[in-house]
Amino acid sequence: MIFWYILAGVCGGIIGGMGMGGGTLLIPILTLFLGIDQRSAQAINLVAFIPMAIVVCIINAKRKNLDCKSILKVVIPALPTGILTAIAVGKINSKTLSVLFAVFLICLGSIMFVASMYKCTRAYICKCKEEYSYND
Repeated sequence: MIFWYILAGVCGGIIGGMGMGGGTLLIPILTLFLGIDQRSAQAINLVAFIPMAIVVCIINAKRKNLDCKSILKVVIPALPTGILTAIAVGKINSKTLSVLFAVFLICLGSIMFVASMYKCTRAYICKCKEEYSYND
């Protein structure tokens, strides 16, 4: 059983290290495959996120990939919002939380799919315009 927990952590770490949010993979693995309730899975994800975020921030700081002004613009509204959301989540039952998280993932996936299709279509059209001129 511990193998599956380690595998879930590795998968979440890989996705989190790439900057995509390890929780989008870790939480479904914990809830669907390991039988952990939604609230506990989200708590585990948040605790696992702390050391992951520290390491990734250090690596990106060494590479000079951090824009401190942008960080503050995100962190300042994120802190109170995170606190308020954590309080609200404490009042929601685990089943409702699972449904809300599923809806969130579906919306996020749909947005990413549409954005990717738009970029691919646009790149294809631009490439075609370069290859074929109207004078041919």
